[in-house]
Amino acid sequence: MHVRLQKFLADAGIASRRASERFIVDGRVSVNGRVVKELGTRVDASKDRVTVDSQPVQAKKKLYLALNKPVGYLCSRDPEDDRRVIAELVPKEWSNLFSVGRLDADSEGLIFLTNDGDFCLKLTHPRYGVTKNYIVTVKGHVTKFILEKFAKGMYVDGDQLKIDRSRILSANNSHSIVEVELSEGKNREIRRLFEAAEFEVVRLQRIRIGKIKLAELPVGKWRMLTATEIKSLLSKV
Repeated sequence: MHVRLQKFLADAGIASRRASERFIVDGRVSVNGRVVKELGTRVDASKDRVTVDSQPVQAKKKLYLALNKPVGYLCSRDPEDDRRVIAELVPKEWSNLFSVGRLDADSEGLIFLTNDGDFCLKLTHPRYGVTKNYIVTVKGHVTKFILEKFAKGMYVDGDQLKIDRSRILSANNSHSIVEVELSEGKNREIRRLFEAAEFEVVRLQRIRIGKIKLAELPVGKWRMLTATEIKSLLSKV
């Protein structure tokens, strides 16, 4: 079966599809000993020999994991300043997995890990609109008026930030708990919105991606996504 070269590289866990395209254009990829720079090139994984930087590439079994990320862990495969990374929470033989999107170090909850670049693209690119739900705990009394402002959009440091849907779960003068839904998550978008409205975020937990819920998955633990779950995530993209 012939597939596009960039898809083959992404499926092999080399990089995302867009990053793989850059590898090809930069002349780092060879097929059967010949450097290939054309993005339309197709290869047969069962017959063609593909190398990146002269290193052979083999098709790998696709893996799809759901992880309950703890606070304090970075969504990275490489440690920074001795900080913990989520790669430490999965078996060492899966060190090539990359996160589907990100949660900042202070946030927790559901995140996917995979070696399927195409899956990663479809769940993170804004044009596919995969929704994500969060439970946000802040100091202070959040009102519907504040959430309406978030839904209309606010400019923060030159970026227009907004939420798709939200609802107040509880609110008093001390703390408020709000459920927020996003389809396009910009860098620290939820935190920046609440901080712009002078609310301090004390906990931010992602509880759902698409139709997949965090449910009872313990903190720091992972599980495999089922074929049905993977199909449901891709059904609208």
